[in-house]
Amino acid sequence: MSVLPSVLHDAAALAAATGLAYTAAVVTVAASSVLSRNPERRRDARATLTILVRRRGQR
Repeated sequence: MSVLPSVLHDAAALAAATGLAYTAAVVTVAASSVLSRNPERRRDARATLTILVRRRGQR
């Protein structure tokens, strides 16, 4: 029997888990940039959010 379906299933599961973790990180940083009372923390969170959502090709 071919191993390919198993490998594809595992790859899809890993991609889904990675996407979910990335989304959770972006949501957490975005929430802290909005909800933090300390201006320095908000500024740091916005800078981190900019790094996380930076797209290739934009300068």
